[in-house]
Amino acid sequence: MSGKGWQALTDSARHSGLDGGRHLPPVFSVAVFVYAALVAALHVVVNTVVMLPDLWVAAFHFAGFGTLALVLFPTAGAVRGRAGRLAWLDAVAGLVLVVSVIAVVWLETPLYERGLRFAWSHWLACLGVVVLAIELTRRTAGWLIPLLIVLLLSYAVWWGDLIGGVFAFPGLSLETMLFRAVYTSDGMFGSIARISWSYVFMFILLGAFLLRSGAGDFIIALSRAAAGRITGGPGLVAVASSGLMGSITGSAVANTASTGVITIPMMKRAGFSPRFAGGVEAAASTGGQLMPPVMGAGAFLMANFTGIPYLSIIAAALVPALLYFLSLGFFVRIRARRLDLAPQGDNDGVPIGQALRRGWPLLLPLAVLVGLLMAGFTPVYAAGIAIVAVIAASWLTPVRMGPLAVVEALAGGARTMAPTAMLLIAVGLIVNVLTTTGIGNTFSIMIGEWAGASLLIAIVLVALASLILGMGLPVTAAYIVLAAISAPTLYGLMLQADLVEALVRGEITTMAREAIVMARPGVEGLLGSPMPPEQARELVTAMTPELQRAVADDLLEPAILTGALLAAHMIVFWFSQDSNVTPPVALAAFTAAGIAGEKPMATGFTAWKLAKGLYIIPLLFAYTPLIHGDWLEVLTVAAFALAGLYALAGVFEGWLEGPLSLPSRGLLAVLSAVLLFPHAGWLLDIVALLALAGLVAWSRTAHPSHRQ
Repeated sequence: MSGKGWQALTDSARHSGLDGGRHLPPVFSVAVFVYAALVAALHVVVNTVVMLPDLWVAAFHFAGFGTLALVLFPTAGAVRGRAGRLAWLDAVAGLVLVVSVIAVVWLETPLYERGLRFAWSHWLACLGVVVLAIELTRRTAGWLIPLLIVLLLSYAVWWGDLIGGVFAFPGLSLETMLFRAVYTSDGMFGSIARISWSYVFMFILLGAFLLRSGAGDFIIALSRAAAGRITGGPGLVAVASSGLMGSITGSAVANTASTGVITIPMMKRAGFSPRFAGGVEAAASTGGQLMPPVMGAGAFLMANFTGIPYLSIIAAALVPALLYFLSLGFFVRIRARRLDLAPQGDNDGVPIGQALRRGWPLLLPLAVLVGLLMAGFTPVYAAGIAIVAVIAASWLTPVRMGPLAVVEALAGGARTMAPTAMLLIAVGLIVNVLTTTGIGNTFSIMIGEWAGASLLIAIVLVALASLILGMGLPVTAAYIVLAAISAPTLYGLMLQADLVEALVRGEITTMAREAIVMARPGVEGLLGSPMPPEQARELVTAMTPELQRAVADDLLEPAILTGALLAAHMIVFWFSQDSNVTPPVALAAFTAAGIAGEKPMATGFTAWKLAKGLYIIPLLFAYTPLIHGDWLEVLTVAAFALAGLYALAGVFEGWLEGPLSLPSRGLLAVLSAVLLFPHAGWLLDIVALLALAGLVAWSRTAHPSHRQ
């Protein structure tokens, strides 16, 4: 390699952030940089070209990103003596990690030949990967998940037999628990690991290629150009750019850090307070995890849990995500009117036509991705082709991706993936205990008992649980745990109304009749003919949750079952995002506060207020056909909900196009409730919409302004 080429490679390695915050000598920096790119490239190969057993790939996934995580997240005082030398503990951990995963794969066949009885080598290999998964998760995600894993594993092996009540568990031997943790589909190398090394990795890598190609700069430039002539334009830039960036990165904190350094100062210069500017950026960046196609790995996990195709999930998620971002836009617009801020024009950016001419080719890879998904190709294949399309499209822009840029994108994707991979591998240990012991089902039953027959109370309980879990768990882990313990309850409660309607109409099948008679002997004569609603409701609530689901599976249409299942998981997924903006732990808001120069808690409470759509829109999943109806139903619900969200923003701000009196705010709150949950009939909905329009016109007349 020429001196110039070596220098370019050294510069890329130094700026890659792969040294774990240490100043490694050039040769070490380059070695880590190339290693990260190689790990990413090999993942692409096993996802698109070479077919290997899942255990082999999962083990390689853990070893490759685990050793990289040891470099990125070194032990305290890792640099001792000569600069750049890894701590001996990290070096030993890396060696143990590699040897353990090789042994796990190598010893699989002998284990089955021994009748699933461990030899000493199996003990060492399985203990090695479990202990290192816990340690690497501690380094990358904090203490809570490792403590939870240890607590659950010890419960399954030891102290579950020492407690009474519904949580009593007779216990498994350590040998059985280790086997289930390592070699089964519910363990650390099972289905969740497969999602990690396939779907999640490929889309994170696609995001890294898009960012390296200049797509991030293009998104911000386009947002600034489009919103420049609108009141509150800088705030709308933050909303739009964070939403589009979120479709690439799928990380709220990464969104905040990358777009916030541009949008927050821009909002402050326009006249917004630092607190509001930081709150807007944090709330918008949180919404990035709701925006298809990546959704912070949520879409892939949801597809795995529900069996619903990935394309169906992201199609259903699009309109709610747009509603969320529009609700933020309403807050920005109203606050700008309240402050009487002038449109900024495009002095701070480029005209929209020029922005499009510079970066339109970068839209082609996303078009390729969506086109391949709609054509029926798998998400992994579509992402792989889209990555190639990014490289090709970059040659139509000033930022052409050559070999070094490709290596930089591979290394960047590996750096982003390392902590995510460790998290998902470790969460497999949690899911393994939840399914093996039945404790997840126990929690689900308890939520159902506390809620009674009330879906609303169950949703509130899930929201509270998500807030508590979010204080210590990352968003992805919070969703997985919540989905295991609460989604079945929500699913069952949402099916109750449909079961009642079916019984009222007199619809019944042989299997459903037998199940109902088993729950309530003596009702045979009532089944098969129209039934009074009160009697049908009493009959349904008398069934156990398991019996309700069994009857629903036999009695209801598959579309109804799929819609309820998707709604239950989507509610859980949306609620699991709240830790980004809800104090006392609001990671995205605290990141934004640092950029804005504002107090973290104050920014957190502002972001929490602005992100009200995060709590309101999931209610629409439960009570309206927003995510499982036909397009006419979806658009109708969305149109009324949009008006309701605008009214809700006015209630919080005390302003629409002008100031609102206390009685008018009360009226606005009523109109918001009617529009958000349109169950009272078309006439009342139209009246509410007309009343809102009149209130907007009145507020504008009461506070005339020259601003547009």
